[in-house]
Amino acid sequence: MGFQNQWRSAREKMLHFVAIFLNTINSKHCNRRRLLVEERGLTPFIRNSGFYVSCSATVTFALAAAPRSQQRTVLVTGGAGYIGSHTCLELLSIPTYNVVVVDNLDNSSEESLRRVAELTGCDSNRLVFRNCDLRDKESLQKVLKEFPEIDSCIHFAGLKAVGESVAKPLLYYDCNIGGTVNLLQQLDAHKVKRFVFSSSATVYGEPEMLPLREEARLQATNPYGRTKLFIEEILRDCHASDETWNVLILRYFNPIGAHSSGRIGEDPQGIPNNLMPFIAQVCVGRREKLSVFGDDYETPDGTGVRDYIHVVDLAKGHVAALEKLYTSDVGCKAVNLGTGKGVSVLELVEGMGRATGKPVPYEIAPRRPGDVASVYADPKMAQELLQWKAELGVEDMCQDTWRWQSNNPHGYKVEQEVLQEQS
Repeated sequence: MGFQNQWRSAREKMLHFVAIFLNTINSKHCNRRRLLVEERGLTPFIRNSGFYVSCSATVTFALAAAPRSQQRTVLVTGGAGYIGSHTCLELLSIPTYNVVVVDNLDNSSEESLRRVAELTGCDSNRLVFRNCDLRDKESLQKVLKEFPEIDSCIHFAGLKAVGESVAKPLLYYDCNIGGTVNLLQQLDAHKVKRFVFSSSATVYGEPEMLPLREEARLQATNPYGRTKLFIEEILRDCHASDETWNVLILRYFNPIGAHSSGRIGEDPQGIPNNLMPFIAQVCVGRREKLSVFGDDYETPDGTGVRDYIHVVDLAKGHVAALEKLYTSDVGCKAVNLGTGKGVSVLELVEGMGRATGKPVPYEIAPRRPGDVASVYADPKMAQELLQWKAELGVEDMCQDTWRWQSNNPHGYKVEQEVLQEQS
């Protein structure tokens, strides 16, 4: 009994000493942090630690269970967009992640992030949004100074319409490449070297092999694709000059679908550039019919074949890539994200017909210049390196798209906004 009392007394003295020591080294930092918070009207991220010591004159001490892994704070550029918002949702479903989103809302909506917060039940400490154009150096610097906790980045931000890129190449080079270079400079200055880049299968151009493997020749055929390819080269140069850069380049194919809740999905501004949102808008009555460009390709039904991937699978692929960067030194590596299976335009149209319970009106139109018959991925590297594999099929993609579009016929716009635009 005497031994237990002596042990307890020694233990209490030791803990009291640790508390005083930690309070001494942390009080100055905590007071400075609190002043910054008061000056800026901010809410700092909650820090998890094994010990909590109050930053007051009277030392108090509480022992808490040490977390299994340290909190991670991710900068997500373009996080209010289609793929970005779904990726934010997947990140926030993991307790160790906090997310800072920067987006200029040119082709996205802040409403998507409000719904992400609603779906995940997270508070404002874990999901923060700042309106920021990556070309604005001062604005980006301000965000990185405001959140020094940021230790990784997933880069989605950029313009993405192939046709528009042909008509306005300088805009695309300025926004996509200029914005990325500025982002990399600021991340480098803040020593944030974990970087996931949202690239595209467009870097392959017209395929010389099927399925497309990562070592295939890169020959982008339009300004949009070339911006993705040039950024890939910039990232390879960054790593060659500084091996502390840890970079995964994700070349994904044709993302479609929506979150199964029907609360977030693809909401293109103006006329959709991609097939699925156009079909969805026809189904909901916003457009009269779909134009199928070409039915004389060397494919089973004559229409173009693409590798369609569910956006939720794609979002999980980005999270898997980020997890890899926290646990391994990969250097700078490009990885395909696809299903490895081709689906034709008419198969997708028929799938949407089954999802809606009525046929989708369409007409056959001439081929578009530059379109190819078939494109689909070899996803083996993603399976081996990231332990990731697409799980959702065409039926899921169509059903989830229809749930999103039927519940949100005007996307993220509320009825009042739609009426104002029509008046």
